[in-house]
Amino acid sequence: MIIGSCQLKLQIFESNSLKDKRHIIKSIIERLKARFNISVAEVGLNDSWRTSIIGFACVTNDTQHANEIISKVIRFIDGDNRVEILESNIEIL
Repeated sequence: MIIGSCQLKLQIFESNSLKDKRHIIKSIIERLKARFNISVAEVGLNDSWRTSIIGFACVTNDTQHANEIISKVIRFIDGDNRVEILESNIEIL
């Protein structure tokens, strides 16, 4: 069993309040769950309305497949013009 996990620090451009931030992050999280069938959650910077840390993980039987899923998720988030990826931390276990 191979577990691929990733933590992303995001800057949120269209956020002027915590309510705006939660709306944007919730939208991204739901789209990721539906499209990639991964586990994903906001895991840090909950009280900051301009930045967020989200984490996601996948379980597979192949290291290359885990890398592909993580890469596709990162590209998908990078394509969202509401956020910018500031940092990423990838682990394959």
